[in-house]
Amino acid sequence: MKKMNSTAALMGLALVASLAGGLPAQASDTVVMLPVAGAMAANNAQERLGDGVKFYFGDQPTPQVLNTLLSDHTSLRTNGFGKSAEKSCNWVFLSAMLQLQKRAVEVGANAVVHIVSNYDDKEMSSQTEFECHAGAIMSGVAFKGDFVKLAR
Repeated sequence: MKKMNSTAALMGLALVASLAGGLPAQASDTVVMLPVAGAMAANNAQERLGDGVKFYFGDQPTPQVLNTLLSDHTSLRTNGFGKSAEKSCNWVFLSAMLQLQKRAVEVGANAVVHIVSNYDDKEMSSQTEFECHAGAIMSGVAFKGDFVKLAR
């Protein structure tokens, strides 16, 4: 086994300490409010979601709710490294919406209503905006909503 001299060992420890000291700044978490319409226009979101399941944010008016099947939530993160907050947040928005859509189809719902941002279990309700937490490394979106059958 090769022995490391004490100077090299101290330099290695100093390097590890300096790198560890930089981690909290990279892990910063900035709350970003972005328009739902902008996220639906990005990444072919509207096309990818299609028309099979309708989505209503906040207290948006809906057709008559015939049956509430379930309330559920989603919480997703995406790689934010080297991306603008808007780009990474719009991407994770689409991922969260696709997850809501998949769950709606599983339970036989044709809509998800009362969708609110629910990051760290703190609700933020808006018809036009969603909350995203963006950092240098990760960006995250959390939604909660009611899966329902709407009158057509």
